[in-house]
Amino acid sequence: MEKNQEKKEKLPSFMNKAIVIGISAGVLFGILSYIAYVLNLSEIRANLILEPWTFGEWKHHIIGHIIGIILLAIISIPVALIYYALLRKFESMWVGAAYGVILWGFVFFLLNPIFPNLKEITDLSKDTIITTFCFYLLYGIFIGYSISYEESELRRISASS
Repeated sequence: MEKNQEKKEKLPSFMNKAIVIGISAGVLFGILSYIAYVLNLSEIRANLILEPWTFGEWKHHIIGHIIGIILLAIISIPVALIYYALLRKFESMWVGAAYGVILWGFVFFLLNPIFPNLKEITDLSKDTIITTFCFYLLYGIFIGYSISYEESELRRISASS
C-alpha cells in the first residue's frame, strides 16, 4: 500500500514538472522566434498570437512581443501535458521531433485561417519556413526529451525502491 501512496504523491510533482517544462519551452522558443524576426530569419513575430483577439498599435511594440511570449508559455502548458499524457513513455528523441513537426503542421495548415497576418505556407519565404520548422522541431524535442527523461528517472527510482 505504501508504494501506491508514493506513486500518488509523485504523480502531481511529475505533472508540475511537465507544466514547468511547457512554460520553459514556450518562453525559450518565444524569445528565439522574436530574435529570428529581428534578424530577418522569419516573417513571423512573437506577437502574432495577439492578432485575432486584440486591437490597437500597442501589440506591434515591445509590450506586444512580451505579452505574445507570455501567451506562448501559457499555450505550451497544454502542449506539454498532451505529450505527458500520450507519449511520455517513449524514450526516443525522434518521438519529440515528430511531435514538433505535427505541431508545426497544425499551426501552419490548420490554424492558419485564425491568424489574419499569417500568410499561406506557399507565400512565406524559404527562410521563414525553414526557421519555423526547425524551431518547432526543436520545441518538440525539448518538451519530449525533458518529459521522457523525467518519466524514465521516475521509473528508475521506483524500480530501485
